[in-house]
Parts: sequence; structure tokens; C-alpha cells
Amino acid sequence: MLLVLELDVADLAGTRFAISPLSETLRAVQLLGNPSPPSLNQPWVRWARTQLSRRPLRLPRLWPLVVTDLPYLPEFLLPAPAGQAPGFDQELARLCATPGEPVRASLRRVFGEGPWPESATDLFERPRESLGELAAELADCHDRLIAPHWERIRPVLDADIAYHAGLLAGGGARALFSDLHPGLRWSAGQLFLSDAETGSDEITLGPDGMVLMPSVFIWPEWSVKRATSTQTTLLYPARGAATVWETGLDLPVGAAPRRAGGPAAQRADRALPGLRARARAPGGGRGRLVTVEGAGS
Repeated sequence: MLLVLELDVADLAGTRFAISPLSETLRAVQLLGNPSPPSLNQPWVRWARTQLSRRPLRLPRLWPLVVTDLPYLPEFLLPAPAGQAPGFDQELARLCATPGEPVRASLRRVFGEGPWPESATDLFERPRESLGELAAELADCHDRLIAPHWERIRPVLDADIAYHAGLLAGGGARALFSDLHPGLRWSAGQLFLSDAETGSDEITLGPDGMVLMPSVFIWPEWSVKRATSTQTTLLYPARGAATVWETGLDLPVGAAPRRAGGPAAQRADRALPGLRARARAPGGGRGRLVTVEGAGS
């Protein structure tokens, strides 16, 4: 499949880079549901599966939305980051602030005529409350699976942005887009995207350009939002991603630094404890322990 995006002067003027710990968290969860994860991230997958075999995560709302046979995720799960490097809690707050109608429109695009998972139906019927419950599950995923490794992931993402910013300064959009991924190239004001995810070949650009986001967990693929209520995001594999797991992953079970942040993060943290309690509460028939078969394979 070949997708073509036309970016005018205003789109290029608004195009920027960003780092997203929320995006890395979502892609990491998808990797756990992949029976044949790409080789580069297999050391992390083995580590994560071992952790979850000892102390599972309960993700009754998130897992059915992101581990599917569908070609893309509901786009409201990844709002465009505000700024170059927002904190994880800032991204959660932005997710929770998504209005109800964009949530419903996204679910219709992704799940169509069905079948719909129960968590998607809940989101459609009560988006505000369900987004808060999703945020609680995402916070658990981030703390357990991403935060212990963020100090080794973040420098690779920073270095990638510095490298590509240099390409943009020296060779313009053509040099930048031609180096992000072998499946992307720029010509005469158009961005050509080949070997794309299967599914819709239509992309509706969001306002104010694109947000280019390097990722360790998306390797070796790339992903662009088909529609969005924020800016269009384009995820691509970070240069040097293979170096992230070169050293051992001998971390104790549950090891994770405390998340810190400014006022936005503190507001999110005040809201999350009760939501976490509801997400983890036993009973109700909807919970499911996320343990991955074949751990350590």
C-alpha cells in the first residue's frame, strides 16, 4: 500500500519532534501480545514476561483496545504530546481531557460494525469515567514496564531527535523525511509512505502540522494516525534503538523509580489512586490477569 500526504507550508511550519512515554507504554503493551515480537526488543519482552509471571497486571480495559488483529489503535489513546518532552502524568491528563465525541468517533472508525470489546462499549457510553479508568491501567503499565528502563530509553530518543534536527537544518524536509524510515520519502511537497499498516488508505491531517516521534518499541515499523482531534503523529524507529538492551535487564520484580512532575502531574496523581483501586478491584467478571504465554521463550 502507498499513502500520500500533502503537506503545505503551514503544515511544515507546525511540524515538530516530541518524545512520548505514553506512546512507548502503549507500544510495549502491544509487544506483550505479539506471539513473535521483533528481535530487537526480545530482551525486554523476556524480562517483562518474567515480571508478569510473578506479579500479573490486570488490564481489563486497555488490553482489548490495543492487543487486537486490527491495523491501528483508537487514536484518542495517544493525543499529540504538548511540547517536546512532556512527563507521563502530563500525557495522562491530556488523555483524560479528551472530549466524548472524538472518543466515540475514534471507536466507530476502529471497531466499525464489530464485534466491540466490552471496554470499547464502556468508553462509548461513558467516556469521561472510562478514560480515567484507562489512565489508571496505563499508569500501572508505565510504572511496571517502562519506568525501570526510562533512563536507558530516553537518551536514545533524545539523540535521535538531535540527529534528525541536524538533517532538517542541513537538507530540509527532503533530507529529514527520507531518513526516518526506508518506507518514507519526500518529493515535491508530498510525503510518500509505503509498506504501511493494512486498513484504511485515507489520512485526515490534524491541525498545525505533524508531530514526529522516535520510538524504541515500534521498531522496525512506523505508524501514522489516520485521523485525530489533536495533531497528526508519526511514530518511527529511533536510531540506535538496538543499543537500549545491550546491557543486562537484571532488575528486581516491581522495580520502578517514583514518577515526579509539576502541577499537572500532581493533579493526575491525586485523581489516580481511587481509579487504580477500582481498576484492580476483584469481582465483577470483567478482570483478566495479563500474563503472557511462552514467557522467557
